Amino acid sequence: MTLAAVSLTALFQVVQNQDWGYQPVQDIGSVRAEDPLWLALLRTPLSLFVPALDLPVWGALAQVLLVFGIAEICVGRWRTLGIAYLATLAGTLYARVGIALGPDSPFGLPASDAQVVDTGPSAAVVGLAVYVCWRYRAYWTGGLVVVAMIVEVMIKANLAGKEHLAAIAAVLVLMAVQARRGRRQDGGVEPRPGTRSWKPPIRS
Repeated sequence: MTLAAVSLTALFQVVQNQDWGYQPVQDIGSVRAEDPLWLALLRTPLSLFVPALDLPVWGALAQVLLVFGIAEICVGRWRTLGIAYLATLAGTLYARVGIALGPDSPFGLPASDAQVVDTGPSAAVVGLAVYVCWRYRAYWTGGLVVVAMIVEVMIKANLAGKEHLAAIAAVLVLMAVQARRGRRQDGGVEPRPGTRSWKPPIRS
């Protein structure tokens, strides 16, 4: 899956830099907040693999290869795709909410951001990184990712930075739901050292 994602990202990069290919890529994978919601939702899955034109493509390829690859190994193919899409969708929907709130709100965006082309894997990469860190209890690493995204917004409060925070928020909600479900299934019992599962050890 990771190699397919890297290949698709590279393909979109090559095609969109051709005179004949730019518009077709925009038509199938370019998302703007000013677009109708149904159209944005249709384009969002592929927008994840369309590199941003103003950023070097090697950065997008490296992010997908590294983070998607680790996530695929750790949590599986379909969960990786699902979390990547959730994070990307959260960023896409946030853009509309932010513009509605306006620039005077801490969580708002200027109206001009409605015309910004919103593509690339960065929101998915951030969401996957936080999720994998939580699953494997790399809390310090996950915390550093979150802090880095907050600092990014403090330095430059643009659409991309705030979408990263929206992606993190969506993944945090998912983590909370999964943690609560796990506690219910385990009856609230914490694992004991040396046990192989979350169930209490059986005593005869």
